[in-house]
Amino acid sequence: MGGSVEVICDRCGNDLPLDLWDEFNVVVKLVDDPEVMNEQDEDPDVYYLSRGESHLHVGDWIYEFINLSIPMQRMCRIEEMGGPYCNQKVLEMLKRMDDRGSENTNPIWKGLDKFKDLDS
Repeated sequence: MGGSVEVICDRCGNDLPLDLWDEFNVVVKLVDDPEVMNEQDEDPDVYYLSRGESHLHVGDWIYEFINLSIPMQRMCRIEEMGGPYCNQKVLEMLKRMDDRGSENTNPIWKGLDKFKDLDS
């Protein structure tokens, strides 16, 4: 399976083109009673087809393979951050929020810092 797809970046929300390439194997076996064999066999990579069949619908498999090829986290790599596909305003806002989060430490939690380095 090879090609490209445009997804939404999880970090900044802009469109992000992804190049996909993956390999999937499906074994098709010709048998006399394919319905029974497809129900009994638990291997999802084996499909049984009637000996008299002349056509095989692969559209559902292609759809599944494409979806399996798309990564769970859809973001550009760290070294590409700030590149042409990134939303600069969102990245600046995220950086400000990160900086502000490190500045605004609540004094209530200050006494718990001494327990951070304890070994179990």
